[in-house]
Amino acid sequence: MATFNSFEEVIAWQKARELCKLIHVYTLKDKFSKDFKLVSQIKSSSGSSMDNISEGFERGGNKEFIQFLYISKGSAGEVRSQLYRALDNGYISKEEFNKAFNLAAEVGKLDAGLINHLKSSKIKGDKYK
Repeated sequence: MATFNSFEEVIAWQKARELCKLIHVYTLKDKFSKDFKLVSQIKSSSGSSMDNISEGFERGGNKEFIQFLYISKGSAGEVRSQLYRALDNGYISKEEFNKAFNLAAEVGKLDAGLINHLKSSKIKGDKYK
C-alpha cells in the first residue's frame, strides 16, 4: 500500500465524500426533506465518516489514525442503518437504497483494510519519528 501525502489521496475518504454527496441529493427529495431528524442524522453520519478519516490522518500517527478510522467505519454503518429507515418510510427507492448502501459498505471495508494495514505497518507516522 502506498504512503499518503494528504487525506484526499485516501480512497476511503474519496468514497466517503461520494457517499456524502449522494446522501445530500437523497435528502432533498420532498418527503425525505420533511423528516428533519432523519435528514440531520444521516447527513451527520455520512459527514462523520468522511471527516474522521481526514482528522485521523492529520493527527500524524498511526494509532490515532486507526482510532479515527474505526469511528469512520462505525459512522458508515450508521448510514447503512439509516438508509433502511429511509427505504422503509418510502423516502428512497430500492435502487437508490442499494446504491448508497453499497457505497457505505465499501467505505467500511476500505476503512477496515486501512486499519489492518496500519496495524501491521512498521511506519508509525510523522508523530513518532
